[in-house]
Amino acid sequence: MNSPLPPTRAVLADDERLMREQLRLRLSQAWPTLEIVAEARNGLEAVELVAQHRPDVVFLDIRMPGLTGVEAAREILQMETAEDEWLPEMVFITAYDEYAVQAFEHGAVDYVLKPASLERLAKTVDRLGQRLKQRHQYPDIGSDGETASPASMQPLLQALSAQLRGPLRPGTRLAEPQHLEVLQASTGSTVHLIPVRDVLFFISDEKYTRVQTATTEALIRKPIKELVNELDPRQFWQIHRSSIVNVQAVAQVIRDERGRQIVKLRDHPQSLEVSRSFAGVFKGM
Repeated sequence: MNSPLPPTRAVLADDERLMREQLRLRLSQAWPTLEIVAEARNGLEAVELVAQHRPDVVFLDIRMPGLTGVEAAREILQMETAEDEWLPEMVFITAYDEYAVQAFEHGAVDYVLKPASLERLAKTVDRLGQRLKQRHQYPDIGSDGETASPASMQPLLQALSAQLRGPLRPGTRLAEPQHLEVLQASTGSTVHLIPVRDVLFFISDEKYTRVQTATTEALIRKPIKELVNELDPRQFWQIHRSSIVNVQAVAQVIRDERGRQIVKLRDHPQSLEVSRSFAGVFKGM
């Protein structure tokens, strides 16, 4: 490390005990000040332990029983709260070789190959250290920096999900995900087939998700956290834990008197608020 890191806490999740022990040993060598506060044997335990301990970093094996590491990551990304919008950095533990890990080669998400080598783990630790220092030095930066965020991770999670649905072997390239094209939605007692490309935005409450086109408002029972994994991330961007917007429907993004980003639409009067965790999706627009 170039300079001391702030105190950092981690949760480690892998269903293989020997792999957990090996990774814990390598982390103690590469990152002596890291405190592993809990270890999970499956995806369900990982989600529960992350909610309980609220660590700075989570190491997730991609293939685990109960919930896969990808499914656990989705659950964790929905844990942001209105009070502090806390989210941990995430690192995937994988048996993929160098062809498949191309999907991880962007700054916001990292990976560790099984078995973890000290040299590769040191690079991961350095990247995590830079992002954690940025968070401590600039706590109000939101997701505009190179930190993991729901928005930055969705394309990767979709690609990994597509691969996990089929046979997964070292050396396999990540498959292109199939995106949702038509929705069955209700308006009163009538069921409509709505082309997804026509949807302006989705907004969820506890039971239903509102589907809004330029001419129709309808309801479906699928929650946002499921929808976001089925929609094309190039066209539909999650901007809040309860809302997704069609980027082609966005007229402008402004800041209100409290500094929050507000999305104005081309063909609808409703404005949509962007939560801090998703603020980076409009970076560079």
